[in-house]
Amino acid sequence: MLNGRDPRIDFFRGLALIFIFWDHVPQNPLAQFTLRNIGFSDAAEIFVFLAGYAAVLAYGKVVRRDGYLVACVKILRRAWVLYVVHIFLLALLMGIVFFANSHVQTRDLVQEMGLQYFLTHPQQALMDELLLRFKPSLMDPLPLYILLLLGLPLVLPMLLRRAQYVVGLSVVLYLLAPWFQWNLAAQEGGVWFFNPMAWQLLFILGGAAAIHGQRPGLAERRPLRRQPMFVGATAYLLLSGLLALSWKWPEVHDAFMPRMLGEWLYPISKTNLSPLRLLHFLALAYVTARLLPDIGWTRHWLAQQCARMGRYSLEVFCFGVLLAPLADMLNAQADDALAMQLFSAVLGVALMVALASWLDFNKRLSQPAHAAIA
Repeated sequence: MLNGRDPRIDFFRGLALIFIFWDHVPQNPLAQFTLRNIGFSDAAEIFVFLAGYAAVLAYGKVVRRDGYLVACVKILRRAWVLYVVHIFLLALLMGIVFFANSHVQTRDLVQEMGLQYFLTHPQQALMDELLLRFKPSLMDPLPLYILLLLGLPLVLPMLLRRAQYVVGLSVVLYLLAPWFQWNLAAQEGGVWFFNPMAWQLLFILGGAAAIHGQRPGLAERRPLRRQPMFVGATAYLLLSGLLALSWKWPEVHDAFMPRMLGEWLYPISKTNLSPLRLLHFLALAYVTARLLPDIGWTRHWLAQQCARMGRYSLEVFCFGVLLAPLADMLNAQADDALAMQLFSAVLGVALMVALASWLDFNKRLSQPAHAAIA
């Protein structure tokens, strides 16, 4: 760890940002290698879980050092910054999409991005934007994070003292939300794509994991193959991976999937964070943590670039949101040629890495001279 910061957390946040960008570019061939292709969960679960982990780790230290009130002020200030970023990001995104759409003849990017509502109801759309109800494609994670951060002061003191109680209440809310159809309103009578009543569980679990990770304990010495939880989690990952792969070949899927089992499994809701998605992510997180207990591999150059993006996840996420329609425009102008699709996907990640490197360099320049010498 560096200054008490686990580089693995930054690495996986950066990896999630790459996956999110690739998944947001239509017909991107590299999107075939993201998490959503090998199981029920995707990069969104990583993003929310690690957001909770980082938030509780950071503001928990503030509580212990400066007190609860100071932590609340800092949390609310951060939420306000995110809210302002959301407003400006949406304005920039609309401008880029309208520009890109004027250069694409084969499809309507405005319709694909969910911006038609702004053209038909501009006044209501502006009001909905301020109330976090107008969320075009690519914009859903940021309002969710804002709301989860606003709720953090309500649970942070108990989370630091009795995390199991907070997790228990969070599980109850998660189970009741789909049963009673609890969600927040969106534009045109819709609801939030990421139901905060359900997704709050991942945020809380991330915070609980951060607290648990700071407690000293002895690592298990038994071989992994003899640990029942590891074996069960691995088996679930393999089964869900095979099922996810079968979706690419509907005939194969229909031939091997019993009808009654299919009716029980589907739909695997992303909005309400289906238990299958939640279990898949938790199994993936557990297996990954057990297989990569050391941080030595994070010193590799490629891992360091990914971790640097994770350290500036807000800026890099926003930049990736703006790059996605531009990459789509380039692909459309080239008639979606494979070479251009690969080029735009790699170029987008390279620009995201460049932004993180610039932010890191700028941060070092801003440090006091005595700190830089030390």
